[in-house]
Amino acid sequence: MFRILDLLVIDKWEKRWVQSEHKGKEWGRFDLTAGKFFGNEELNKGIQTSQDASFYGLSAKFDAFSNENKPLVVQFSIKHEQNIDCGGGYIKLFDCSLDQKDLHGESPYLIMFGPDICGPGTKKVHVIFNYKGKNLLINKDIRCKDDIYTHVYTLIVRPDNTYEVKIDNEKVESGELEKDWNFLPPKKIKDPETKKPEDWDDRAKIDDPDDTKPDDWDQPEYIPDPDATKPEDWDDEMDGEWEPPMINNPAYKGEWKPRQIDNPNYKGQWIHPEIDNPEYIADSNLYQYSEICIVGIDIWQVKSGTIFDDILVTDDPEYAQEFAEETWGATKDAEKKMKDNQDKEDRKRTDEEAKKTKVNEVEDDEEEEEEEISEANEEFHEHQEL
Repeated sequence: MFRILDLLVIDKWEKRWVQSEHKGKEWGRFDLTAGKFFGNEELNKGIQTSQDASFYGLSAKFDAFSNENKPLVVQFSIKHEQNIDCGGGYIKLFDCSLDQKDLHGESPYLIMFGPDICGPGTKKVHVIFNYKGKNLLINKDIRCKDDIYTHVYTLIVRPDNTYEVKIDNEKVESGELEKDWNFLPPKKIKDPETKKPEDWDDRAKIDDPDDTKPDDWDQPEYIPDPDATKPEDWDDEMDGEWEPPMINNPAYKGEWKPRQIDNPNYKGQWIHPEIDNPEYIADSNLYQYSEICIVGIDIWQVKSGTIFDDILVTDDPEYAQEFAEETWGATKDAEKKMKDNQDKEDRKRTDEEAKKTKVNEVEDDEEEEEEEISEANEEFHEHQEL
């Protein structure tokens, strides 16, 4: 069993992680912090994006391994403390060929996994596998969390070519790799040598040949208003010839269509026969990667503030679940409580400032009123002296 846990060891993370220096990008800086609110300041420290409208490229290397005949579990926690509006929150796994200092968006990767948010329309969990040089997106829509609290994302890939995605230790999606990604061409294809017979009638209903349109059917849709009269001040020379306004014709019946009857020649919907796809070749190793040795963060964010933490790569799904409970599970309630208290204090401070502002406004009004009374008294005395 392998467990790669020390990817974010607090006192070693800057030595372990390599910053990309790929040219042409404005790379943002990661800071080690637990953020503005947390359950345990030391336990919840992670690396946080710190500069708005920036690319982020960071990677860490570990001893290479293969997941042959073993589960592969990728897990990490993420907190969009900034209430992210548009940006990635996913991680990538690479083989050992990656030049870590040249990491960028086009760098070939093995797996990309995690949340991606941009506006109200994009709030998804990416699960992308590289297969024979092609990046394959999942054919399902997995919705991610979009609040400001810490959440744990887990991907499990099993040797039987099945997978499971969990958020906060709860399954949100699962299935078969072959069915939910386009790893392979379809097993069956439509027989190119077969086509629908020319005399095949797939119309369930047809027009009744004995039905005829009534003689009084055709009526105009609009008619002159019979109750309208020419205004008394209407001048034909100045205003032109008067015409009554048009109204809907109550006798109008619309376009006539013959009634429908059952088609006596109906044979049902023709189904194109299928044959085995000669290009389909089964692959029992869709799940397998021969060499995994780098994890990376390669994202763009409009608004920074995301904290990555507790990155885990293992072959033990049960251990991953326990690890999530010992980290995220042990601090999530305290994190929310701290944020609630901060919000409460902010509301209290806002209310106090509002009250203070109102008191000042009342005092200013009283001062103005006193000044007006004083000025009025002076004018009165001056008038009496005169």
